[in-house]
Amino acid sequence: MIENSSPRADFFLMVVLSIVMATLGVLIDNTAVVIGSMLIAPMLYSVLSFSLALVLLDWKLFGRSCWSIVKSVFFSLLAAVVVTFLFAPHTGSPSQNFEVISRIQPDVVWFAVAFVAGLAGSFALTKPHLGETLPGVAISVSLIPPLAVSGVGFALFDWEIMIKSFQLFLINAAGIALASFAVFFLMKFQVERRAAKQAVKKEQKLIEKEKEKAEED
Repeated sequence: MIENSSPRADFFLMVVLSIVMATLGVLIDNTAVVIGSMLIAPMLYSVLSFSLALVLLDWKLFGRSCWSIVKSVFFSLLAAVVVTFLFAPHTGSPSQNFEVISRIQPDVVWFAVAFVAGLAGSFALTKPHLGETLPGVAISVSLIPPLAVSGVGFALFDWEIMIKSFQLFLINAAGIALASFAVFFLMKFQVERRAAKQAVKKEQKLIEKEKEKAEED
């Protein structure tokens, strides 16, 4: 989980690619394209890593996870705005399509769905043979499409769409985080604090090496 949520360049590249795909799916009102964007988005791991940090009381991992989430949100909104500016004039009014309308109605039911999916996702991570269920969780609770719709709303200067879809993103993220915190706490992950710190140090060294190599090139 720490490795998959590591704030590397390729992590953010996958976030941007997934948001571009999701925004295009929203603009053409194509559910299959939106679902495809969820399958390639790695942001779910950042939210789970955030919960793990709280269980371990590891503030370095906490800060790392928060930074990864904030940076992902920024890149997502920026990419969605650019895509909307480029393609919205060719797709009609996106504010009237199903993909937008379904994501501007934040409700407590969405939190319940997010909480259940968070339970499934975090439990699957603790059981290696269940790891293949994570894409299904990503579909059940979409973090990327609400961000795409927020970007669309910002590009169109439609503040209702932007605010309500971003609220849905926050609801989904909170549901996943709370559920995964409960799972990690009940499974006594707090005793793995040393292993987690070693994993963070390992990933940090890899990131630094990648930066040095990029500077040399």
